[in-house]
Amino acid sequence: MKLALEAKNKFGFINGKCEKPKDNDVLAAQWDRCNSVVLTWLLNSISEELFLGQVFSKLASEVWTDLKETYDKVDGSVVYDLYKRINCISQNGSSVAEYYNKLTTMWKQFDAMVQLPSCSCQAAKDYNDFSTLIKLMQFLMGLDDVYQPVRTQLLTREPFPSVKAAYALISREKSHRLSSSGSKSQSVSFVAKSNQSFDSRRRNNFRGSNSNLKCTNCNMVGHTVDRCFEIIGYPPGMRKRSSGTFGRNNSGNNTSKSSVSTGPSSSAVSALPFTSEQIAKLLSLVGDKPEGDQVKSNMGGFEVKENPGDW
Repeated sequence: MKLALEAKNKFGFINGKCEKPKDNDVLAAQWDRCNSVVLTWLLNSISEELFLGQVFSKLASEVWTDLKETYDKVDGSVVYDLYKRINCISQNGSSVAEYYNKLTTMWKQFDAMVQLPSCSCQAAKDYNDFSTLIKLMQFLMGLDDVYQPVRTQLLTREPFPSVKAAYALISREKSHRLSSSGSKSQSVSFVAKSNQSFDSRRRNNFRGSNSNLKCTNCNMVGHTVDRCFEIIGYPPGMRKRSSGTFGRNNSGNNTSKSSVSTGPSSSAVSALPFTSEQIAKLLSLVGDKPEGDQVKSNMGGFEVKENPGDW
């Protein structure tokens, strides 16, 4: 209220410096009008209980003096309560800016109650430096534990920084953490999306899940001629099944009989995961067998002969 009255150049109406003229009726009328304006401002700024006690007042200076003498009392209990709240306040998960603004408001209120020396001697300067150090410690004590490294860095500086410098450093540290965590999250999301896209393309290429496509080479659905395995070759670990679909060569207990010939043009040999030269070497190790021998081959590509005693 004092700040608003000074801005309107009306503070003299409440401190008694602007008195009502007695020998000039025109100026007296202007004074009465300004007094009514200031009185209205005061009455509109107080609570309803206080308003009822001041509604019949005629002078703005009387209302101001009455309120000041009644409520503008600073005793030890008020100073103690405010200083206790200053030392007990903590960030408690709020933002650094919100915590700093609350603490600054209480500091200004405390400085208004307890006036610091205003002289220019060395003792006054030392006292002001000590007060600044106490405020720095109070600010650092209330910070969350996540700022422990920055707090240690500030306490090891010589000389100690001001509260404003400490707040600026902590704000930059918070901004750096937010930017780092955001970049890391974006990188993880990009990698996950890339892996999903790669897996999707791989499944579409190898499984041929699109039933609207039909190959003109093998007359099978699910792929086009430019992706036909009979033309471009089968992927590693995959072979053509009897049903016309494609699958991986996984080991299993199911066995099927097939006639294996030592010639390189045999279709049974081409289905095995060995070359013709490798099969010829394997047959030479176990001994020559007649061309009509039947062998059993499992899905892993190993040969099991019908007569166990010949192995």
